[in-house]
Amino acid sequence: MSDSSAGPSDASAEYAAESADDTRFHVLRTLLRSPAFLVSAAILLWWIACALAGYAFVPFDPYASDPLNSLTPPDHTHWCGTDQLGRDVCSRVITGARDILTIAPLATLAGTLTGTVLGLITGYFEGFAGSLVARTLDAVLALPLVIVALLVLAAVGASNLAVVLVIGITFTPMIARTVRAAVLTERHLDYVAAAQLRGERSPYIMFAEILPNVWPPVVVEATVRLGYAIFAVATLSFLGFGIQPPSADWGLALGESYALIAGGAWWTVAFDALAIASLVVAVNLIADSLREALES
Repeated sequence: MSDSSAGPSDASAEYAAESADDTRFHVLRTLLRSPAFLVSAAILLWWIACALAGYAFVPFDPYASDPLNSLTPPDHTHWCGTDQLGRDVCSRVITGARDILTIAPLATLAGTLTGTVLGLITGYFEGFAGSLVARTLDAVLALPLVIVALLVLAAVGASNLAVVLVIGITFTPMIARTVRAAVLTERHLDYVAAAQLRGERSPYIMFAEILPNVWPPVVVEATVRLGYAIFAVATLSFLGFGIQPPSADWGLALGESYALIAGGAWWTVAFDALAIASLVVAVNLIADSLREALES
């Protein structure tokens, strides 16, 4: 016997939930059928495992110096050789994932949260104030990320927290612009007008009605920014304004050892450079796969 008390609003809510479930299943199925996504996800998971538990399975203490075995080429004992202080390069590459995979995601999260809020506000309120904020964000986008970060860090001093905040702030306008473009499309649709007619407040409409419908570009943009954040953290560390010694961070290791290439000690920089490249490429491929899956 059917429940006659179920109104059309209940049916609409049930249909919306089923539609959302179907969309998530379609996205997941598309991703699992993508070789690029699977390989990239495996690489990312490997580096996450290294960041979380790398100290548990490294062959040597990554901070232990051995001057008698400095600049040893790769062999059966030291698979990636040793650096100028005799430290095992393989152990340092594995444990070096911890700092970069802590700072880069935190910076991306900070930029995504602030950028999403600003994008919702500037997209929903189309008046003079919203346009002014949007134009200000566009002006900030013209400034090079690394140059701005270097100037700020030179002024306030290099620290992990400063790097997170600087990169997060510089990512905010990029994410805000993406969210604003999506909100401008959504705010004129019927479900927004219906919420306004019900007397819902603007914050509720923005975060409860519009935000769930613009999450795909937010997720893709955040994933793209994560790749940029990894590269930015490594660059700042290479220049001496990011993660500080005695960390085994990849960018810091490159900064300390790149001059040794001229003497033939290529292994002191090659494996750290490959680690950065593999992580950045993996994250970017995951972002591309997500975009394709959400658009299909």
